Amino acid sequence: MHDELTKQDIALMQKELDELTQHVLPAAIEEVKRTRAFGDLSENYEYKAAKQAQNHARSRIRYLSGMISTAHVIADRSGEDEVGLFDKVEIYMPEDDETQVIQIVTTVRCDPSKGFISKESPFGKAVLGHRVGDSVMIEVSSDYSYEAVIRSITKGEDDGKATLMRY
Repeated sequence: MHDELTKQDIALMQKELDELTQHVLPAAIEEVKRTRAFGDLSENYEYKAAKQAQNHARSRIRYLSGMISTAHVIADRSGEDEVGLFDKVEIYMPEDDETQVIQIVTTVRCDPSKGFISKESPFGKAVLGHRVGDSVMIEVSSDYSYEAVIRSITKGEDDGKATLMRY
């Protein structure tokens, strides 16, 4: 399966990958060597922490490398009057009588707490391609869905504010 990523997503991943391989991992390896010399490894917290940092760096390198190598590069192809990638969308939810502004982003850059909603999420899928005034049904599960009305669309571009997700 290929992840749909933008050129900017891949560039951000490559930048982080370069930092990890050139600086973070070599430093972690040196820290493991340094702390190993402290003696008894079974009670050596510094060694365990250094190994953990090294393993995390290697894991992140594998993840980023895999994402970059299997990515399917996409671009926004939405019309001027419809919701597309990186657009800011004002949504009204009649059920809660609330309005909120979201920005549609790729899966590797979502952060719902900051209003960055993945295009693959139920919410993102429901609003993509729709226009101001459209009422969409967001299906969260087979048992629950809710209505949302698109109030406004501000065409956007990838300004880099949506950072890569961490794990």
